[in-house]
Amino acid sequence: MSKRVVVTGMGCISPLGNDVDSTWQNAIAGKSGIGPITKFDTTGFKTTIAAEVKDFDPNALFGRREVRRMDLVSLYALAAADQAVEHAALEINDDNRDQIGAVIGTGIGGISTLSDNVKILLEQGPARVSPFLIPRILPDSPGGMIAIHLGIRATNFAVVTACATGTNAIGESAEIIRRGQADVMLAGGSEFPIVPIAIAGMNIMGALSDSNEEPEKASRPFDANRNGFVMGEGAGVLVLESLEHAQARGARILAEITGYGSTNDAFHISAPAENGAGAAKCMQAALENANLPVDKIDYINAHGTSTKLNDKSETAAIKTVFGEHAYKLAVSSTKSMTGHLLGAAGALEALFCVNAITECVIPPTLNYQTPDPECDLDYVPNKSRTAQVDHAMSNSFGFGGHNATIILSRYNGDEK
Repeated sequence: MSKRVVVTGMGCISPLGNDVDSTWQNAIAGKSGIGPITKFDTTGFKTTIAAEVKDFDPNALFGRREVRRMDLVSLYALAAADQAVEHAALEINDDNRDQIGAVIGTGIGGISTLSDNVKILLEQGPARVSPFLIPRILPDSPGGMIAIHLGIRATNFAVVTACATGTNAIGESAEIIRRGQADVMLAGGSEFPIVPIAIAGMNIMGALSDSNEEPEKASRPFDANRNGFVMGEGAGVLVLESLEHAQARGARILAEITGYGSTNDAFHISAPAENGAGAAKCMQAALENANLPVDKIDYINAHGTSTKLNDKSETAAIKTVFGEHAYKLAVSSTKSMTGHLLGAAGALEALFCVNAITECVIPPTLNYQTPDPECDLDYVPNKSRTAQVDHAMSNSFGFGGHNATIILSRYNGDEK
């Protein structure tokens, strides 16, 4: 029999706050983390807004010497991991470090370091390129640096499935524990994509909102006037444990990972299938994995990017899977407040699902003002809602047709 997997700790660095509590409180208050880009000169750019992390000082956390070795994508992950381990009251020592692993994903890795060093190469020559270039840009560096920092020696690898990354990382970590390969896993994602080349690339694809005049209103998932997503940055990390391990050490159990699904559209490199067929199959797979009927799901944290195609196709997929129950579900997109954290999005949104379960509050979809006939579900518009959430679903869909869904459930002792 496979092992049950529970969540015992969480940490995050986000546009809404540099820890779980501030991020959650700002989310349920309906505050936006989106504003003008301050990280570079946006002259000439079509989009000049993003959801930036504020007041993050890695030097104070890790020291200048360590910071030189890492891109912000790794530093965000490291900070979130430290928070999660502390939140879980997890003591790491020689007796357990071989049974603690990490799966930390990223969509585009150390793109900031790569961009900066290409410029150095062209302007100053190859001798001036940073000796830390390669380890800083590798997508497995966030997880590898966490392992070095914490001294954990079980399996450690990166998931890279574009915007589905964070959810896949959590799902795969749960599977590792279920099959007995580790007792504890640090799972999540990290991203630092607010750099000129990434913004320019997304702009030329037509993916980003250019509602620069009112940044806090630019991300408007499921609204008829949505016009693209807003880039975000940060990291989210969850501590997952086998139920037996958590119970043996007297850990506080926040929620249980009960379902996981992963599929691919095999349709288009960046666009979802309009009918949401791949997403529907992914959600159905997660429900089957959890052995839950559709009417047990109380809340869906939607992928909800605020793009025309994604929101339409995700709504269609939810209706395909849930039928009439789709109209009884609460569905919200926290990207309306955090922007889209790409490879870290699913991790942060899993955190929101855990808190929705433990706090009995569903975060809102901000900026929902004009209904779209093709997006006709209950999107928890503009204000958070008090509600009992026993089972929450979190969806993440990425470029390349990647789909990932996890189900988080209230822990009820021996009842599964």
